[in-house]
Amino acid sequence: MMKLSNNKILITGGASGIGLGLTERFVKENNTVIICGRRESALQEVADKYPSVITKTCDLSVAEERQNLYQWIASEHSDLTVLVNNAGIQQWMSVSDDDFFERAKQELAVNVEAPLHLTSLFMKLPSLNTVINVTSGLAFVPLTKVPVYSATKAFFHSFTLSLRALLNAKGIDVIEIIPPALNTDLGGKGLHDYAPPVSDFVNAVFEQLAQGKTELTFGFSEAMTKATPDDLRNAFNRMNAI
Repeated sequence: MMKLSNNKILITGGASGIGLGLTERFVKENNTVIICGRRESALQEVADKYPSVITKTCDLSVAEERQNLYQWIASEHSDLTVLVNNAGIQQWMSVSDDDFFERAKQELAVNVEAPLHLTSLFMKLPSLNTVINVTSGLAFVPLTKVPVYSATKAFFHSFTLSLRALLNAKGIDVIEIIPPALNTDLGGKGLHDYAPPVSDFVNAVFEQLAQGKTELTFGFSEAMTKATPDDLRNAFNRMNAI
C-alpha cells in the first residue's frame, strides 16, 4: 500500500492537466515532487507557485532524452520512490487524414514508448517502490474521434495489469489511475470544457489511495471498469453516435 507522504516522486507531464493536479496534491501531502515536460515556461510557472517542486525539461518522445532523464535522476535523486507515468497526448483525427500516420507515431511515442522505456529504466533504482500509470476510461470503450489515443490507453491498461503481476515479487506496487474526460486542455483548448474539474478527480484519487486501492476510477471510468459487454457496446454506440 502506497504511503501518501514523505515520498520523492517524478511526475511526467506534471505541469498541466491531471499531472498538475497530482503535483499540487502530492506537494500538499508533504512529498518531494519532481516534474518534467517539454515546455520550460510551463514548468517554471509551477515552480514559481510551488518553490519546492523540482523541474526538468525533457521531450519524452525522444529515447535519448528519456535516457538522459533517468541518468539525471540516478545521479541527483537516487532516492526516488515513485514514478508517475502521466504524460500523454491526444490527437483528434481520422484515418483518412493525410498526416494521420505521422501524428499517430507521435502519440505512440509519448503514450506507449515513453512509459515502457521509463519503467524499464527506473526499475534499476533500488529505492523505487511504486509505479503509477495514468490510463483512461477510453481504454475500455474507444472514442472514434481519437482512435489512436484510445488504442494507446487500451495498450497501457493491459500492460499495467501485467506489470502489477510481474513486479509483485520485487515489492514494487503498480497503481493505475483511470480518469474520465476532465476539464483540461488535452486534445486542444475548449474540447473538454464540459467535463468535471481536475480537483474533484484528484480528491477521489487520493481517497482511493488512502484505502489501498490499485485501480483508481471516477465517474465514467468507474462505470466502464464495471461494465458488461453489452454496457460497453451501448456506451460505444452512444459516444460515437452509431
